[in-house]
Amino acid sequence: MNKMKYFDLETYKTSEQRIKEADLHQTAGYLYIETYGCQMNVADSELVQSIMIDSGFALTDNEETADIFFINTCAVRDNAEKKIRNRLTALNSLKKRKPGIIIGILGCMAERLKEQLVQEEKIVDIVAGPDSYRSLPDLIKEAENGRKAVNVLLSREETYAEISPVRKDKNRVSAFISITRGCDNMCAFCVVPFTRGRERSRNPQDILSEIQQVVFEGYKEVTLLGQNVDKYNWKNGEVNFAGLLKMAAEQAPNTRIRFSTSYPQDFTDEVIQTMSKYKNICKYIHLPVQSGSNTMLDKMKRGYSREWYLNRIESIRKIIPDCAISTDMISGYCGETEQDHQDTLNLMKQLAYDFAYMFMYSERPNTYAARNYVDDIDEETKKRRLNEVIELQQKLSLKSNQKDVGKVFEVLIEGYSKKSEKHYFGRNSQNKVIVFPVDENKIGNFVNVKVSACTSATLIGEIYS
Repeated sequence: MNKMKYFDLETYKTSEQRIKEADLHQTAGYLYIETYGCQMNVADSELVQSIMIDSGFALTDNEETADIFFINTCAVRDNAEKKIRNRLTALNSLKKRKPGIIIGILGCMAERLKEQLVQEEKIVDIVAGPDSYRSLPDLIKEAENGRKAVNVLLSREETYAEISPVRKDKNRVSAFISITRGCDNMCAFCVVPFTRGRERSRNPQDILSEIQQVVFEGYKEVTLLGQNVDKYNWKNGEVNFAGLLKMAAEQAPNTRIRFSTSYPQDFTDEVIQTMSKYKNICKYIHLPVQSGSNTMLDKMKRGYSREWYLNRIESIRKIIPDCAISTDMISGYCGETEQDHQDTLNLMKQLAYDFAYMFMYSERPNTYAARNYVDDIDEETKKRRLNEVIELQQKLSLKSNQKDVGKVFEVLIEGYSKKSEKHYFGRNSQNKVIVFPVDENKIGNFVNVKVSACTSATLIGEIYS
């Protein structure tokens, strides 16, 4: 690959500068945006902010002053869509107070429901899918002329290559950078391929240039994002994910590098070895398994077996012994027997995850599972099995955290504890949250913290010097 083309420091404007200039010179109105769902949605909202600022809009944190109100949505689970529906119901009063306000639904729920959303939710003026954000200024013009505006066309190419996102984190702690879009895995239960489209990778030079930008702005941590980062593939293997990780780590040696999310079938030893070689690549891997039962894995169309997954975890722990590992689990999938559920619990015990994200199965329309299987596990059984999974993981997380008592970790201060402004919170390389007393250090600083106690969710410590 050719040497990276650096962004122009002399002409580059930081997010803060762009936000201030937009507020001073706005000609089109004020934008308020709410974001639901995954980190990819957060990154997408930052792209939307950039597009809107370049079109003459300014940003506002007060919905009462907004001329445009966007909700960036999630469609992965039914509960996520219910939250959006409830939010729209609450916005009826805002629409009555401000009849001229334009309300738009963006993202995965918009892509899934399309024109149906405009018909069902009368206050919605704009519906735009994840690949349609460049058209938002034109959609707003349509809405201003009294027409409902919909654009939900998915792209096979990288859609936002040269756009520099506008980030609103005043503390400049952690930035998200998308490296891939879409997903080709077609898991039976998952709606993402239908809402995010086919896999495509960004030019590595654009990614490295964006890393330069966030480092220049003062960010201390970068998270590389994709539905499946392990499938990153630029020009038929010229740069794979391990290669991109290496370039990112060398590009920003004093900046933490994280990534999310990985897929077991595509997760390679080359990635693990690259992680082990660079101190600034965080020693944390989120590797969703979804079930410990081969029968369920096959029915989910995950493309790997329990044994394959165990091999991946074995490689991680052999090459990076101090690496933290988390996972996703689904309880109550179609046809799940009590033995399948026990297989999941046994896998969790065997691998002793540091933490996990756990859910009841939620059927999503038009997925393979919805078309071919019966959602035949009753709600009571689903809840009971999920509670057993959660209870077990809390015990495993507590044991994991107890092993860290007495250890010293480098922690990036991210903010104040939710329980007390007398305490900071931050994360170590293993992505564990650590709480410790406020001192002369500031948010965004790296500090050494010695762990003195813990709960199942949090490490508790003191500054160590």
